[in-house]
Amino acid sequence: MRRRLGRECLYVPSCRLGLYVALRHWCRPGGRVLMSPVNDDVIFFVVLAAGLRPVQAPLSARDGSIDPSGLPESGWRGLSAVLTTNLYGNPDPAPELRARCDALGIPLIEDAAHAIGSEVAGRPVGGFGDAAVFSLSKHVGAKSGGFLALADPGLRTELARARDALLEPSRLSAELAYALRPYAEAGVRGLRLVRAARAALRLLGQEERAGIRMPLRPGELKQALGTAPGLDGFHSWIRVDLHDYRLRSGRSRLRRTERLLGGLDQRLAAHRRGTEKLLATPWGDPGGVTGAQPAQPLFRVPLLVADRDAAIAALARHRVTTGYLYDPPLDAYAGGLFTDPSPAPGPAAWFARHALPADPRRADQVIAVLDGLGARPARREEPARGEARRGGQRGGG
Repeated sequence: MRRRLGRECLYVPSCRLGLYVALRHWCRPGGRVLMSPVNDDVIFFVVLAAGLRPVQAPLSARDGSIDPSGLPESGWRGLSAVLTTNLYGNPDPAPELRARCDALGIPLIEDAAHAIGSEVAGRPVGGFGDAAVFSLSKHVGAKSGGFLALADPGLRTELARARDALLEPSRLSAELAYALRPYAEAGVRGLRLVRAARAALRLLGQEERAGIRMPLRPGELKQALGTAPGLDGFHSWIRVDLHDYRLRSGRSRLRRTERLLGGLDQRLAAHRRGTEKLLATPWGDPGGVTGAQPAQPLFRVPLLVADRDAAIAALARHRVTTGYLYDPPLDAYAGGLFTDPSPAPGPAAWFARHALPADPRRADQVIAVLDGLGARPARREEPARGEARRGGQRGGG
């Protein structure tokens, strides 16, 4: 990854732990961090655990990227950092955000969990920030691990010590479960027992979201804020769907991750081909804005569908599960007690309500299902309700 990105990289057992390490290093407790409201709620709790106040940014309704022009000058003042999301692999405007951060003297931290192969302005996502966090669970498919990329290689030793202080010892039971999971999943797919398997995972605590967002539990969260900075008070939120997020990786886990990482270029090529197909549909680019630009190897392609719930149900009937939904936006989810709301929430609410994240590797099947359904593309002139409709499958992160 150092060769691919051109930066020093530090392995971490999860993207969320890498982000916590970065926030604790670059931001003093009590600071304010600009972030996207259309984001996994786990990331929101990581920011809170670092002792920081999330500030929700205005977004582009076209692709869910941060819109720097939508934040008034007064909103930039007093920020301690900017955290990008690069939602589904669509790059945030990193050059503009980098310039803003430089002018303010604050760090830019890139969350590149969905964007391991994306580029902006001819440079890879993750090459602009003081730090960037990547996930090896997404494009790589390792279901574990990530890395923290650093602009200053001299910080590697210090941040490695900070990481090690947070790690929990490797457990044999966790390593065995990790080693057996690919075979179990293959068997479930072969027997078409996906629904039963998801129910079993929920009973075992490995899939904990009944809806898109996890329960906020505001009373408990208010108490947890008194323990920040620190992971322990926020553990019940941050561990959701990934209980091993701070577990030291064993040999079998690392070997499998390394093997899968060797096939990353082939996976990125498949994601790019599927992205091109999906963007060419009426739901992929309703405004005709992105068609002339080279396709990124998106992790998920956010198709904009007028009736997303009907589309999700139709895909489910064909055994296509829709994940990585982030609806409602975080300011509507958490309220003003826990976050500063976006100054322009309408575009984010509209995007969150209509975005249907499609796996580009299943592009042909997704297109066939939506064609058969007669799904209509969402149009921006629809009223942008501040309260996004709830429903669908889990978020994921």
